[in-house]
Amino acid sequence: MCYDAIHKNSSSVKVSEYGGSMRSGFVGIAGRPNVGKSMLLNTIIGEKIAITTSKPQTTRNRIRGIYNENREGEEPFQIVFVDTPGIHKPKNRLGGYMTDAAVNTFKEVDLVIFITDGGLDDGPGDRYIIEMLKKINTPKILVINKIDAMLPDKFRKIYEEYEALGEFDRVLGISAAENIHVEELIEETKKYIPAGPVYFPDDMFTDDPERFVVSEIIREKILLYMDKEVPHGVAVEIESFIEEENITRISAVIYCEKKSHKGMLIGKAGRKLKGIGKSARKEIEKLLGVRVFLDLWVKVKENWRDSEKALSDFGYKD
Repeated sequence: MCYDAIHKNSSSVKVSEYGGSMRSGFVGIAGRPNVGKSMLLNTIIGEKIAITTSKPQTTRNRIRGIYNENREGEEPFQIVFVDTPGIHKPKNRLGGYMTDAAVNTFKEVDLVIFITDGGLDDGPGDRYIIEMLKKINTPKILVINKIDAMLPDKFRKIYEEYEALGEFDRVLGISAAENIHVEELIEETKKYIPAGPVYFPDDMFTDDPERFVVSEIIREKILLYMDKEVPHGVAVEIESFIEEENITRISAVIYCEKKSHKGMLIGKAGRKLKGIGKSARKEIEKLLGVRVFLDLWVKVKENWRDSEKALSDFGYKD
């Protein structure tokens, strides 16, 4: 297991073995919170690299997933899909960072996939994002997600509403969760990918470090186990990551903003924290392919979401 990034079994045809040209590029996945951006990334890559919950603003960082298509005798593709935080009106410095990270991605990619799950007036923020997209020349595809839960008439109304804007090169309907029409979206995406070099080995499905992915898994379990405002005021920091012959020992600190939140995270007789730890450990073991000993601690760092130093320490700012 590589420490710097996570790999999977190599595909049948290596990029380096193909004698022809290569096409490679970057695709940004954008949208307001909770429309299915991370689910789409995971479905495209075929691996869980971005955490997903029903809570908005689950994604805080730009998450990169590497899609390799190496079919024998055909031109290889390497597409780096960038899942961005949901764009929303910031309420603190962390929210501002998240929105900036998403907006900056628009300027750095070959294509933007903008995801929605409703009409322009159904989801607050869609018009705001579209106004941002109008300012860039990057090609754009609009994806209407969750069509499996939509009546045909509703889908047609949403489709026609966005197509009438004249802002998108294509409008497609998919269900990321049910993997409906995702393959068609990939085929459409390939039309915008230029000739380019091999950026990553073809057995790598994300360039995010193991420590980062592990911290995100722990944070996902907190989001699932906790209610109300507690999860959004939590940051996870990996203090140690020791790989031994038959086990990996990980120590992580969960930071929260209030003493009362610390008590909620630990729970009576430590049961809440044990539940979070057990659930996270099982998923980390699947990711790493080895037994894991996970040690979790909870500390208070008041108002860290509005602290420039804390945001930098936790990796939310360069």
